[in-house]
Amino acid sequence: MPRSDATVYIVDDDASVREALAWLLRSRRLLSEAFASADAFEQALGSVEPGAPGCVLLDVRMPGASGLALFDRLVERGTAHAWPVIFLTGHANVATAVEMLKRGAFDFCEKPFSDNALVDRVELALALSRERLTQLAVQRALRARMDELTERERDVLRLVASGRPNKLIADELGISVRTVEVHRARVFEKMDVRSAVELSQALQKVQP
Repeated sequence: MPRSDATVYIVDDDASVREALAWLLRSRRLLSEAFASADAFEQALGSVEPGAPGCVLLDVRMPGASGLALFDRLVERGTAHAWPVIFLTGHANVATAVEMLKRGAFDFCEKPFSDNALVDRVELALALSRERLTQLAVQRALRARMDELTERERDVLRLVASGRPNKLIADELGISVRTVEVHRARVFEKMDVRSAVELSQALQKVQP
């Protein structure tokens, strides 16, 4: 049975390539969806953010919008981060594909490609997608907790995370040490941490 937690998106104008790739992925129990053009893929994608793991097998040259143009748009919207892109390229396009690696593509496979090598790269891309989506979920949860903090609690959070003791925080904010302790306890509770070290680590995870 296919592994339903992830999908490989095939974007290639050659129907025989799409069918061969879909068959290959099925043989390794991987789900796939195929699209004949960049526009078709973008229309299917719509404005939905990736919520499940995936990766994109993307042909470099296609009629209409090229794979390179689609990749640029996927990078801009953050989709290429959540769903790593593997370019499918002919020999003449290898230099272009290498340039795409510098701009954030996961990998490229030169046609004709080795079936096992390609699927191995797909598996790695899907593993990276799972990791990145997990990180994004953690970031969103932490940002939601931060949104619940009052302005004063955010001030205390920033100073506690920087390692300052309650006395210095009280002096800087012009409040009593007891008030700092109350705010500190509320910050720890809302952020679901037990120490200044955990708080600092949580803030690092919020960073993009």
